Amino acid sequence: MLSVDVLTHAVTEVASQVAAAAPDEPAGLLPARQQMALSLGWHIILACFGVAFPAMIFVMHLRGIRRNDPVALGLAQRWAKVSAVLFAIGAVSGTVLSFEMGLLWPGLMGKYGDVLGLPFAFEGLAFFLEAIFLGIYLYGWNRMPPKRHVLMVLPMAITGIIGAYCVLAVNAWMNVPTGFRLVDGEVTDVEPWKVLFNGHTFLQFAHMWVGAYMLAGFTIAGVYAVGMLRGRRDAHHRLGFMVPFVFASIAAVTQPFVGHVLGFGLDERQPAKLSAFELAETTESPSPLRLGGVLVDGEVKYSIDIPLLGSLIAMNSPDKPVPGLDTIPEEDHPPVNMTHLAFQTMVGIGTLLAAAVVLFWFQRRRGRDLLEKRWFLRFAAAAGPLAVIALEAGWIATEVGRQPWIVYGIMRTPEAVGDYTASLWWLLGISSVVYTGMTIGAVVVLRSMARRWRAGDVDLPSPYAPVSTGSTDGEAQR
Repeated sequence: MLSVDVLTHAVTEVASQVAAAAPDEPAGLLPARQQMALSLGWHIILACFGVAFPAMIFVMHLRGIRRNDPVALGLAQRWAKVSAVLFAIGAVSGTVLSFEMGLLWPGLMGKYGDVLGLPFAFEGLAFFLEAIFLGIYLYGWNRMPPKRHVLMVLPMAITGIIGAYCVLAVNAWMNVPTGFRLVDGEVTDVEPWKVLFNGHTFLQFAHMWVGAYMLAGFTIAGVYAVGMLRGRRDAHHRLGFMVPFVFASIAAVTQPFVGHVLGFGLDERQPAKLSAFELAETTESPSPLRLGGVLVDGEVKYSIDIPLLGSLIAMNSPDKPVPGLDTIPEEDHPPVNMTHLAFQTMVGIGTLLAAAVVLFWFQRRRGRDLLEKRWFLRFAAAAGPLAVIALEAGWIATEVGRQPWIVYGIMRTPEAVGDYTASLWWLLGISSVVYTGMTIGAVVVLRSMARRWRAGDVDLPSPYAPVSTGSTDGEAQR
């Protein structure tokens, strides 16, 4: 009952803020926000595989070569084909996002396009290079020397990282704008390299990069956990589980530290966001850590308060207070409840996954294999969706917590949107249908591939390929 009340209050808060702001906001703001949330929320999952999957393929392929392990080589080849499917649909959603930046937010791109042009250009270049080397790697099986072939994965991994970094540089700039001056409302003295190498970008990228390995690692490992639950406990499934799970384990125990460092100085950069994260209604010294809870009519309800920990975790001090919402003008408040609940969802799931991998490796060191326990395999199967939820919640906390600013402290979100109301609602509807179709198509294709592989078919048969029998083949060659 309590959780229902909390959710109701959160939804009511967002609805009331939208309703209150509607008379003064462009009519296109709501559909533009919904469209961007749909596109970014869908694409970011595929982007995580683009960042993390190549490294896992490389390790598996290298193991196969060095140990002459056909199981590892088979897994690397299959994973490459899965990566190609995900890359193909990710290319569609990424292209949509590129157009949406100008279509949905003409005020932002029209004014700051010169500032943001360089990161977007490098991101596009990295995307094309990644596609080229993915094609070479897929075609290179049985056509290139093994040691040269496996090296084709490295450019895929590097370009995937560069592309993600460039996109994160733009988002970091929106949180900490730099690389230009405003003179009488005009953008001057543009320094795009400062945008690309903004000091805040490195930490924000590190947080996202580690999160990508968590999402991809737990999701891939979960596929093989489901197979083991169904009785397929062979070397193929155990190795298919262990390699991505190792990556995910390292990422899971690293992420809390990266996230904590990223939060340093948030009280100065974006105090309203920190207040919403911590649900700090007023400034208290020392501040408590609030678990759960919502803000109702300016009062915190339903939270579990742990004294001192708020100051210790958020401010790295036993008594330094978290800035309260009462110190910030009301027009600069973000949607507090949504920001707070999204942030705590991310932290809670991240903590759970980190604890689970520590338990797994501790038990393994003691000679106990949790892969023999059905309860752990069930948890491993659920870890992938949990990592997806944590990543999405983190982006909600970051983006919603920056509101009402699209460029913090400089441009408010309503100033950036285009007023194409009817067209934007149509665009949202069409995009929803397209993304739903792509999701269903990806699932159908991947399940079809898995069924063929279990049946022993390595390659997809082609209905128009020439017949390759002994005599016929010889005659054809002559």
